[in-house]
Order: sequence, then structure tokens, then C-alpha cells
Amino acid sequence: MRKYIAYYARNFDYPLFFTYIFLCLFGLVMIYSSSMMVAIVYEDASPDHFYKKQLVNLIVSSVPFFIGAFLPYKHFSNKKLMVTMLFGLIFLLMWLWFFGVGLEQTGSKSWIDLGVMNIQPSEVAKLFIILYFAGAFYRKSLNNPLENLQPNNIIYPIIVWIFIIFCVANETDIGAVIILTGIAFAVIAASGMSFKAYLKFFSVLALLGSALIGFILLVKGDTIFTDNRLGRLKAFMNPFEFEAGSGHQIINGYIAIGAGGLEGVGLGQSVQKLGYLPEPQTDFIMAIIAEELGILGVILVLGGLGFIVFRGLYIATKTTDPLARMLAAGISSWIAIQTFINLGGVSGLIPLTGVTLPFISYGGSSIIMLSLAMGILINVSMYVKLEGRKKHGSG
Repeated sequence: MRKYIAYYARNFDYPLFFTYIFLCLFGLVMIYSSSMMVAIVYEDASPDHFYKKQLVNLIVSSVPFFIGAFLPYKHFSNKKLMVTMLFGLIFLLMWLWFFGVGLEQTGSKSWIDLGVMNIQPSEVAKLFIILYFAGAFYRKSLNNPLENLQPNNIIYPIIVWIFIIFCVANETDIGAVIILTGIAFAVIAASGMSFKAYLKFFSVLALLGSALIGFILLVKGDTIFTDNRLGRLKAFMNPFEFEAGSGHQIINGYIAIGAGGLEGVGLGQSVQKLGYLPEPQTDFIMAIIAEELGILGVILVLGGLGFIVFRGLYIATKTTDPLARMLAAGISSWIAIQTFINLGGVSGLIPLTGVTLPFISYGGSSIIMLSLAMGILINVSMYVKLEGRKKHGSG
């Protein structure tokens, strides 16, 4: 047992671990600061309502994190486990069609209310796509080099991806659809498939995806193009023209960012969180960080997220194991894409989608699945370190 602990202690990725812990704790502080008004006025609860709930989420997240960190990552490519996860995910997605909540408040029917917490199946789907694609491609590589793979060799992952995209699109969760698509292409790009085959794969997915989107728009066009979403598109073009309506959130986000300046107005001193900025503890939490802690606070968060992303990509380039490479590339791409979509919406670079900021925003499903993903990434990093030591003969 002592030898086993010493092995992990020697190879553990401490920089990645402490960056993850820092972002989670920083997010916890900012959730407390940004959500006090929302908790009191809209939830009729104590000022630390969301803080306490997120603290519980973080405690719960420690379990999947350590499972991911200390269970060898190759177990996550197990076919039986993937089939079990697939059926579990299908069950959750089907449940949403009948018992999902959130449509009126957010424009997206994406949550399952369990009483003590809400589960968002699209968050589970993000990690599942990484694990399923990486595992499926890895098992194919055992009999056929990955560079020789063709789209017809991996028809089942394509079908699974299309089905999940269809279900998530049916929730009208556009942000999650974009992230799931980006994750799939990132894992495929890291698989080692030849560029020619990758273009074929891209063409197949683009064709099927376009047909699927066309069908969904035909069937659910009225649900997708709600006044709320059309308003977001209009506000994206010129938010000040719709200041009293769909541009309200973006404009108040700008005011928060501008008020912060270099050093911010001080922790807890935000004005925009006092009813001006809707749900400041979720997708617009970066605006509150900018207001209270200034550009320095923003740089601190972006530095932490950037470190995790580039560390993950570095790990992917260093390993010779295709499974490890795909897992590291998929997880780091997930965090990068989601961060870009969140910050792009807050800054006005892209239309708002309601996507949360990884590790920082309030949300149970998000932090639990991201914690499991971080555990897996650290486990892959330990393997890469051990691989490097063996290569150089240091044991």
C-alpha cells in the first residue's frame, strides 16, 4: 500500500491539481459575492444560499475527481462501461422530454429536477462523447492502425453522436450542441486518423448534421426561434438598440466590465449584481469578476483556465498511447470551447447561449462532470510522466 501511494505521489500532476482547486475555490467565493441579491430577492433565502449549494456540489465532486485520478484511465474505455453509460444517458435524455424543467426561465428545457439538485444531461453528454469516441477509436486501433480508419469503420460512434446531438438540440440547448460538436471533432483530430480520412469524416458529419438541423428546424422551428433567442441575435448586432429588452443583459455586462477598470471596485462591492444583471452567478459571473476585481481578476481566471487547456494539449502531444492522447485532447478542448463561448457571449463577440464558465459559474452537474474529467486528465498526466521516466531509464 505504501509503495502504491508513493508511486502516485511521485507521478501526481500537482500544478494541474492545484490550478483546479484554485479555480473551484475562487469560483465559490465569486458565487457567494455575485448571488446574494438573487438569493434574497428571487429565492427568498439567505444571502449564502447559492454558496452553500455550490459548496455541497464541490464536496460531492471530490468523489468523481478522485475516482478519475486514481482509477487507471484505460478502465474508462471499457466497452461494457460505455454501453452502461450510454443507456443511462439515453434514459436521462428521454426523461427530459417528459419531465424536463427550465423552458420558461432559460429558453432551454435542459434540467431534471431531483429536489435536492438539478441534473443537466447535456453536461454528462460532454464527457461521455469524449470517453465513448476515445474508447471506440482506441479499440479499433488494436486491429487496424488509426491512420487507416475510414468513416465507415466507425459508424456506431457517428450514430451515437447524431442521436445525442438530436436529443440535446430537441432541448433547444444550442450552446451544448456547439460544444458537443467541437468535442467530437477534437477527439477525432487527436486520434491519428489521416488528414484525408478526417476530411471524409468531417464531410459525413457535416452532411448528416445539416440534414438533422434541417429536420429539427422544420419540426421545432417555433420552439427554437423563440422571441428570447431572436432577441439575443438582434442584441448581438446592436445591444443598445434593445436596451430595455434583449440587450439589457449584455449592456449591464458591459457596464460591469467597464466599471471594474484595472483593479476593480472591490470584492463584494459590485453594483450590477444588485438586480441589474440577471443570474450573475451563472453565465455572466465573469462580468462580476471584472467589476469587483478588475482586469487583474479576469487575467487570474483566464490564466488558470489557459494553463489547464495548454497543459492538457501538452500531455496529448507527449504520450504515445492513442487513448491517452484522445482523452487529454478531448478534455482540454471541452474546457477551451466552453470558455470561449461563455466569454464570447459576455464580451459580445458571439450571441449569448447561456453556457457557464468552467469551474467558476454556479452549477452542480457542470462541476461534477468537470471534476471527473480533471481527475481523468491528471491520471493521463501521471501515465505520461511514468512513460517518460521509463523511456529515460529512471523507473
